[in-house]
Amino acid sequence: MENNYFVHETAVVDEGAVIGEGVKIWHFSHIMSNCQIGEYCNIGQNVVVSPGVILGKNVKVQNNVSIYTGVICDDDVFLGPSMVFTNVINPRSAINRRDQYAKTHVGKGVSIGANATIVCGHDIGKYAFIGAGAVVTKTIADFALVVGNPAKQIGWVGEYGHRLNFDESGFAICPESKQEYKLEFNTVIRVK
Repeated sequence: MENNYFVHETAVVDEGAVIGEGVKIWHFSHIMSNCQIGEYCNIGQNVVVSPGVILGKNVKVQNNVSIYTGVICDDDVFLGPSMVFTNVINPRSAINRRDQYAKTHVGKGVSIGANATIVCGHDIGKYAFIGAGAVVTKTIADFALVVGNPAKQIGWVGEYGHRLNFDESGFAICPESKQEYKLEFNTVIRVK
């Protein structure tokens, strides 16, 4: 541990990066200046965290993920292997569009599966679950389960990631946590 966090000898951490206690940064990763990484995050192998990125506490970033300027992840987010963020809607190599970076906000407890792509400017609501390989091209609601290209909602999940099955009165119970949820006007609310 150095500075209350671990950095593998092959990783690069630029001056000006703010890194919380208990963070682990693994092989060949690059943490750029002016980003913020919250406590107890795990940054996998071959990860890039660009300037201005904010990661909350306990974010798990799997191998081969690039987190570009404009991305903010709240606490307890899971970013699966080789998933992709973008930050420009219409990139061209010969045209500098750094002043046009779009923001993407990833809510608390979200899981994004392996090889998923998140097109910039589309927020992901808390506890949503993005299936492996999905291509997100619009804003995703809290607790939504989405899959496919383009990503389409196929259901709802609870905080523990289990699929919620709502009864005719709009109530569902998570099978693991026993938490109760209500579906009203296409919005999921945790009851208790």
